[in-house]
Amino acid sequence: MELADYRRILKQYWGYEDFRGIQADIIRSIGDGHDTLGLMPTGGGKSITFQVPALAKEGLCLVVTPLIALMKDQVRNLRSRGIKATAIYSGMTREEIVVALENCIFGNYKFLYISPERLATDIFRVKLRHIPVNLIAIDEAHCISQWGYDFRPSYLQIAEVRHLLPDIPVLALTATATPEVVDDIQERLAFRQKNVFRMSFERKNLAYIVRRTEDKPTELLHILHSLQGAAIVYTRNRKRTKEVAQYLEANHITATFYHASLSNDTKDERQKSWLTGGHRVMVATNAFGMGIDKPDVRLVVHIDLPDSPEAYFQEAGRAGRDGAKAYAVLLCSRSDKGMLQRRIADTFPEKDYIRKVYEDLQYYYQMAMGDGRGCTFAFDIDEFCQHFKHFPVRVDSALKILTRAGYLEYTDEQDNASRIMFTLNRDELYRIHENSEDTERLLHCLLRSYTGLFADYAYIDENHLARRSGLTRQQVYDILISLSRRRILHYIPGRKTPYIIYTRERQETGRIVLSREVYEDRKKSYTQRIEAMTEYAESDGLCRSQLLLRYFGEKQSRPCGQCDACLQRHSTGLRNDRFLEIADYLLQLLKETPLLPSDLAERMPYPFQQYEPVLKYLMGEEEIRLLDGKLTAVR
Repeated sequence: MELADYRRILKQYWGYEDFRGIQADIIRSIGDGHDTLGLMPTGGGKSITFQVPALAKEGLCLVVTPLIALMKDQVRNLRSRGIKATAIYSGMTREEIVVALENCIFGNYKFLYISPERLATDIFRVKLRHIPVNLIAIDEAHCISQWGYDFRPSYLQIAEVRHLLPDIPVLALTATATPEVVDDIQERLAFRQKNVFRMSFERKNLAYIVRRTEDKPTELLHILHSLQGAAIVYTRNRKRTKEVAQYLEANHITATFYHASLSNDTKDERQKSWLTGGHRVMVATNAFGMGIDKPDVRLVVHIDLPDSPEAYFQEAGRAGRDGAKAYAVLLCSRSDKGMLQRRIADTFPEKDYIRKVYEDLQYYYQMAMGDGRGCTFAFDIDEFCQHFKHFPVRVDSALKILTRAGYLEYTDEQDNASRIMFTLNRDELYRIHENSEDTERLLHCLLRSYTGLFADYAYIDENHLARRSGLTRQQVYDILISLSRRRILHYIPGRKTPYIIYTRERQETGRIVLSREVYEDRKKSYTQRIEAMTEYAESDGLCRSQLLLRYFGEKQSRPCGQCDACLQRHSTGLRNDRFLEIADYLLQLLKETPLLPSDLAERMPYPFQQYEPVLKYLMGEEEIRLLDGKLTAVR
């Protein structure tokens, strides 16, 4: 297919005249059937690169992404353009999943969004054989790399799906990948040949700032008063999101907070309020932001140091996606470096400690030696830690390492639907007459909506009951709690729960093997990311943008001219960015060929009064020397 044909699709559904950046290159590559990796910064238009070529072919595009918010948003967006799309994610019932998959088989759907965890389910594997897939698109592709900052074991299922669809091209997309991770992504996805398209990660409208302060709340307040517009404030833990939001509200700045433990309804409500301007500031953990499309964010502030440049770059990049001037501010105190270093020990506890957690887990579930394979258990980490005197952060890390070692699978928190079962029989229920009108209405709705409630627990949906009964969701919850207290029924409200799945039978603790790849190599990689983040925070003379870009392999970038480091004055009297620009030019020029001072003057595009202090400085540092009357760069 010609590029003009793809442009017609772009114009028909999106109204754009032409592609931007590397979109056209990626689309042509996919259209020719090549496995492709696209490196595009946040806001670079990644979705266009798989949506357009998928629409150009018969069949359906399978889109793998961990972001439920992104799935819902893109499905809604595609449907608004008259394109048939659906999604499968945690929290859906089996019936809903079956209907979605059947629609993909028989309904001429063009896009199926699915979370990586769902790829391994039997129902998906069975139905996949009958779905006419034309392309596999993988968002957040760095998650498949064990050297990436956000490795997720569930992403490894994608390679198995490739075996089921051997002739279908793969498009992997990410906004954050070091050169090492770029190679690893292609290997893990079994690319038939290496094929990478890169778009510079430089954000020319985004000013990176580091502020050193021992009073972060006051500094945050000062920054928010100095700048107008929507903002995101990132914190390290869930408790602090609420504390910071309350502090801002007390100081007359509208703010709300967001973290993974909130209910989906609460998340949606707070996200919507922030998106529509009901709250100016969203205070959040890293659970917030991916898949959220708000282009006019003017400010992103990190109160705590992230543990990798990848995480920082992605979160900071949520500012200024509309192309207008925006700021990414990192607040640092004297204690931050030590806190970052402690994360290494928390993320990679000693091997004997990991084995101890594994042993305690067997006692927790009363698991006999040789048993366990295939067993699945809900895991209450707080209860486990109280019983065995552990700290949750280290237990969480130990279980993730045991997952990578293949002894079990420790899932992220999954939504558990609410359940009820009547404790009275039907006749006893009908003899109760003192119920309120709302209670009677809800009981009738329960009995009409669900079967088997007197024999066993049934999963229920409070939102569905609220719609059918005309009550609010809160009223439904309160009535069910009241009925439970009166022992008319037993109500177990839904909650988020991680799971432990035994992938092999219980082992003797002494035989637990934690290989170099699983432990030492990953610990080394994590330590290097911590050190890179520390260097970014502590550096004074180097352009912040250059530091980040060089980390991602862009060696030829120039000073941005707008970060705090660039705006500082060098000892030569020049602004840092101007000094670095001239110094780079001088060194490059004199590396190519030694020059007489008079020849240098003719070759320099800068005035003598600007390059002379730089030349003197570099000669003082012995980076440039005068040999046989000629200036030369020291190699």
